Amino acid sequence: MNLDMIHAAADRLQGHVRQTPLLTSPFLDEIAGRRVFVKAECLQHTGSFKFRGGWSALSAMDAAQREAGVIAFSSGNHAQGVALAARRHGAPAVIVMPSDAPAIKIANTRALGAEVVTYDRATESREEIGERLSAERGLTLVRPYDEPQVIAGQGTCGLEIAAQAGEAGITAADIAVCCGGGGLTSGIALATENTGLRARPVEPEGFDDVARSMAAGTVQRNAQLTGSICDAIITPAPGDLTFPIMQRLCGPAIAVSDADALRAMRVAFERLRIVVEPGGAVGLAAALFHPDRFAGDAVIAVCTGGNVDPETFKQALDTPL
Repeated sequence: MNLDMIHAAADRLQGHVRQTPLLTSPFLDEIAGRRVFVKAECLQHTGSFKFRGGWSALSAMDAAQREAGVIAFSSGNHAQGVALAARRHGAPAVIVMPSDAPAIKIANTRALGAEVVTYDRATESREEIGERLSAERGLTLVRPYDEPQVIAGQGTCGLEIAAQAGEAGITAADIAVCCGGGGLTSGIALATENTGLRARPVEPEGFDDVARSMAAGTVQRNAQLTGSICDAIITPAPGDLTFPIMQRLCGPAIAVSDADALRAMRVAFERLRIVVEPGGAVGLAAALFHPDRFAGDAVIAVCTGGNVDPETFKQALDTPL
């Protein structure tokens, strides 16, 4: 993985992905005690940054691979990103999704034309299911984060952040990135190396495998894969490709509570008028409610996705600030 791959992905993504805005609000600045800039990837196609990696991966394949079809495993956002990229390329897609994924994510994935295969994330391995179906049907597996072209696609978000930060006069800042397996975090870290910006992984409390891995110097796994509302970023462990990048380039990881994520969702809606899902809000939660974990007069938070069930969103709006 290198910066050249990210620039090549950016060329292939040109005209196919949205350049999402970098939003500000004086109300957020007041809460955090510094300037807060929000990269609104919840406004990307399919409601999350995952479309970047999906398009990057499929556009890098040869025609025969795409014609045979692709398979992916995902709790929902990578599913939708790959499904839309496949549909636009005329490629069949099979998506392996946990049975407890938000209903809206499963419905949207099917609506985009993909075949959905569900599994029990507590007792079954999505990796094993994906690899088995890939072999049986001759499908190309597009991994959600441990895939070079997916990381390259996610890194294009970092290129945009660097350019937008420069336009805003930001010369140094941490980027709070919602982190599951580390595809987006490592992509942004590579894209912003030597820019004065530094990626910071943010995870749900109790599922801080990246933080523990960075502290230990070796990959650590989560003891369980359920128990947080931040379903989008609960993964077994950081990736074999992503972990070394994060270890080399990222600042210390941060863990936030589900309550913090819900509060951040409410603030994002009330002050920025954007809809963010719990797993997509932990970066903003860190920036707003854990200001002591950052230095400097500015912080950039990536709101990574907005695919939230109405019931959960109502819970967020009812959460006390």
